Amino acid sequence: MSTLTFETINVERDDTVDWLTLNRPEALNALNTQMVTDLRTYFSSMMENTDTRVIVMRGAGRAFCAGLDIKQAGGADSAGHQPVGQGWGFQGYLAEVYLLMRRCPQPIISLIQGPACGGGFAFVLASDIRIAAQSARMNAAFIRIGLSACDMGTSYFLPRLVGTALASELMLTGRFINAERALATGLVSEVVRDDQLPDAAQGYLKDMLTTSPMGLRLTKEGLNMAIDAGSLEAAMAIENRNQILCSRTEDAKEGMRAFIEKRDPVYTGR
Repeated sequence: MSTLTFETINVERDDTVDWLTLNRPEALNALNTQMVTDLRTYFSSMMENTDTRVIVMRGAGRAFCAGLDIKQAGGADSAGHQPVGQGWGFQGYLAEVYLLMRRCPQPIISLIQGPACGGGFAFVLASDIRIAAQSARMNAAFIRIGLSACDMGTSYFLPRLVGTALASELMLTGRFINAERALATGLVSEVVRDDQLPDAAQGYLKDMLTTSPMGLRLTKEGLNMAIDAGSLEAAMAIENRNQILCSRTEDAKEGMRAFIEKRDPVYTGR
């Protein structure tokens, strides 16, 4: 296992899985400018990274991410750089993180314990699979501090995950949704004890890592594009393109042989 060094996040690389830990436990892993910089740097590197196949995102201590660190956010990072994102200053600088999460070809599993508020809630929503601890409490906190709840992709992700009715309730009130209700509404895949979160991810990792590298990456890409597809024909055009790309790989031939021979495939990424 190797470790990538950042100031506010830890990334432990275990073979083909990156365990990304938000690491400001004294501040409930709240987002400051340096954490945004670290996350932008990390997720920007993922597009061309063929070694990492899955990312597990979690928080150190008793929280996943309490949202924006209002006292620190918007200032310079540790190198003295002022954040500028797409002409929108810190707003655009932070928003880019969620776009990078969706662009990166690796599936992201979020392990949620304690508070996941505002921008932390948006991390949960931008992930591909969500597992909650019993202590998890999530909300669109923006509206509780005089802002709009439509922030950091929440207005895009949340209604697509749970429907407009529940999204409206959560966004217009800023109410918390706990782990059990999140499970009942399909927001998370399962709820476990807090000390079981890392183990709960293992089954998903095992299943995803038995797939071919290209098949896994193109499935995430295809899902993202199908959500916004204007028609069945548009979605199927992406499916057809991705299947042709996969079918021409050595891994596809190996997968077919393994199926016929009733054995586990050995994928090489070629």
